[in-house]
Amino acid sequence: MALIELDGACKAYGKRALGYALQPTTLNVDEGEYVAITGKSGSGKTTLLNLIAGLDTPTSGSVIVSGRQVPKLSEGARARWRSSSVGVVFQFYQLLPAISIIDNILLAMSLSARPIKGDRGARARELVRLVGIEGEAHRLPSSLSGGQQQRAAIARALANEPPLLLMDEPTGSIDSESTESVLGLLDNLHAQGRTIVVVTHDDDVARRAGRQLTLHDGGLVADVRRAAP
Repeated sequence: MALIELDGACKAYGKRALGYALQPTTLNVDEGEYVAITGKSGSGKTTLLNLIAGLDTPTSGSVIVSGRQVPKLSEGARARWRSSSVGVVFQFYQLLPAISIIDNILLAMSLSARPIKGDRGARARELVRLVGIEGEAHRLPSSLSGGQQQRAAIARALANEPPLLLMDEPTGSIDSESTESVLGLLDNLHAQGRTIVVVTHDDDVARRAGRQLTLHDGGLVADVRRAAP
């Protein structure tokens, strides 16, 4: 069953559509897929991810995620939809610097458009344990390593149990040891049934995914599926 459906979705720039950040693109991503979006800088990778996340609006075409026509939602409705349906992990984490890791997670829960079942504190503690940073739960983001902050950002993205996890260059700012640790975490999340879409310039990261989309000059030029190991 398709979780993400793009039909001719594009993003033009300039009042007269002088060019495309993303050319008209049609694709489906099924529930439970692990997809890597690859391509050189400026190829449209982040634009595609932002359209799926509802962080940007297509110039034309449709974007349907979890059955919702995302571009047709108002800005407020889109934010409420995103809070419960999509977990987004940005390249530079975007954790709130003045509060602890566990408070970052609890804040995400408080912004959810749907009620959180059970005790929020217990869920937040389970999430930091899941991503392997329970010892850092009460520290400020600035006191953590890049890899630990990336794990914290993943925990925050999972706070409201979204069916879809979107990540922009999850290993671009961390060292090789942290990269392997974060990728192992993503493998485990995918094995549990999570749908994951990750933008990456790293071939080693892309090889972990079961499907690789390649963009060039804003256009989708390859869509390769890999057999399960």
